[in-house]
Amino acid sequence: MADQQQSFRAPRGVADILPDDQTLWRAVKSTAILTARQFGYRQIDTPVFEHTSLFRRGVGDETDIVQKEMYSFDDLGGESLTLRPEGTAPVCRSYIEHGMHNLPQPVRLYYIAPMFRYDRPQAGRYRQHHQFGCEAIGDPSPTIDAEIIEIGLHYIKNLGLSDVTVRINSIGDSDTRHTYADELRNHYTRYANDLPKVDRDRLDRAPLRLLDSKEPATQKLSAEAPKSLDYLSSEARVHWESLLEILDSLKTAYPKFSYRIDHTLVRGLDYYNRTVFEFEPSTEGSQTSLFGGGRYDPLIGILGGNPTPGVGFGSGIERIILEIQRQESLNVEDPPLNAVMVHVGETATKRASSLAAELRNHGVSVLLAPSGKSMRAQMRYANRANANYAIILGNREIEQNAAAIKPLQFDGDQDMVTLDAHKIANHIAPAD
Repeated sequence: MADQQQSFRAPRGVADILPDDQTLWRAVKSTAILTARQFGYRQIDTPVFEHTSLFRRGVGDETDIVQKEMYSFDDLGGESLTLRPEGTAPVCRSYIEHGMHNLPQPVRLYYIAPMFRYDRPQAGRYRQHHQFGCEAIGDPSPTIDAEIIEIGLHYIKNLGLSDVTVRINSIGDSDTRHTYADELRNHYTRYANDLPKVDRDRLDRAPLRLLDSKEPATQKLSAEAPKSLDYLSSEARVHWESLLEILDSLKTAYPKFSYRIDHTLVRGLDYYNRTVFEFEPSTEGSQTSLFGGGRYDPLIGILGGNPTPGVGFGSGIERIILEIQRQESLNVEDPPLNAVMVHVGETATKRASSLAAELRNHGVSVLLAPSGKSMRAQMRYANRANANYAIILGNREIEQNAAAIKPLQFDGDQDMVTLDAHKIANHIAPAD
């Protein structure tokens, strides 16, 4: 029996980034890097997998990430490891491990990295997705909260995106949050029979999570729920009011910037305190959130370091790209190749290969047309290759020790140039 051929496809929830997509991806990544560097942030790369306990302790056992979204596995040594589901805990682990508390504070870091979550795939949300994130560790002031939000504003502006608003809230400090959580629990308990099962299960162990429930029945009840701002300590209230004053002052530099206080915004991770925020498009049909973050002062202490304040955000690149495409805010194209080498005949083909190598050493981008094809077929290939010129070599050109240079992207005469890499390079890609 003949072997049955198997047809492979990518697993559900992951996607190939094809060559035609890479130009936009590069533009978004380079914009992210430029934006982070403008604010003095330096790049950090953490491992793709970490000890599972890092996320259980740091992100929180009751979060959706830990309970049902992590890709965890035992390695050959029996150690439980997890593919990175979010970027903040690994960065904080690195901060502790490498003694970054000895550096001038705050330490400003950014990353662009894949994340892995077992989630229901949908537009802009994949089981392997990519994030641009910034973390500022070591400064408790509202000024640094505002800086993190401004990075987001600058990133959005540099991508040409408009009609984006910021939802913001303060969930207070851990001591006052216990009181607030009790009040929330009392509120929702009165309507427990109206809650969907998923939220009834959360009610005792994580009442704050009901505020960001996606269930319509719970959302209706949340509109009348107690507000975290009413339970802030005096210190947290000063921090909150100072932050709003700084954000108001940013409107001079960002005239289209607006924020909206959202009492139901809590974010889904246990390490957050005080400031939480999300950026979202204000137009119908857009993704619900482009990115979000907040302050996580307890996290480094939870992970075994000295208590150290921190604040940051993570932005899903796939969601950003969807919004760019929806708004048509970036028009990016790969620059054309300098030339395609068209060659006919054995001698010309050998010379074409060596000439292409010499031209590349002169900084020229050059592509060899397929060997063994006719001149007409190779010229068709050259015209489809997005190149400025065709460099044509045949028996006649070899005899004349010259190459025919034909423009492809614009009108112009075909020129004969001495078969010298330096002269050809100057002809098709003259130095500025």
